Amino acid sequence: MRITPLAIPEVLLITPRKFGDDRGFFSETWNATKLKAEGFDEHFVQDNHSLSVQPGTIRGLHCQLAPSAQGKLVRVIKGEIWDVAVDIRQGSPSFGQHVAARLSAENWSQLWIPPGFLHGFCTTAPDTEVIYKVTADYDPGAERAVVWDDPTLAIPWPVSPDAALLSGKDQIAPLFNPSSAWFPYP
Repeated sequence: MRITPLAIPEVLLITPRKFGDDRGFFSETWNATKLKAEGFDEHFVQDNHSLSVQPGTIRGLHCQLAPSAQGKLVRVIKGEIWDVAVDIRQGSPSFGQHVAARLSAENWSQLWIPPGFLHGFCTTAPDTEVIYKVTADYDPGAERAVVWDDPTLAIPWPVSPDAALLSGKDQIAPLFNPSSAWFPYP
């Protein structure tokens, strides 16, 4: 597997190898032993799978607070997304900044978003399926959200506001409050 830190180095682009022949392909998308040897030692407790039928579907920006803070390893098995992580660790040198990566069934890359980040994505292809591993169980009491198009964060989403498709919950998410100390920076 190739591991590439992004502009915020705690967010990693992980690209597994694919071995193909006339039957199709094989890929080892997760191997704890091999990744631990590369310094990536996370324990996952749950796998999630989402289908977004239309391009321009936005899911996020979400996080969970401690003690249920989640790290996420996100990959696409059909279609394509523009995946975003926003650093909300109070005191971090990259606080309030974001990084993004295109993940697709074709490029086979995965994005690691550690705890302390808001996460969201926008589908850029129809019938997009996303699978992601998380490091903590879903905890509705710990869940927090920020509106996807918050002007302070200024994320350049690949969809116009009038074309974005959101859940009712994401439509009413609050603006980003920089003084919310949701996560400390080590």
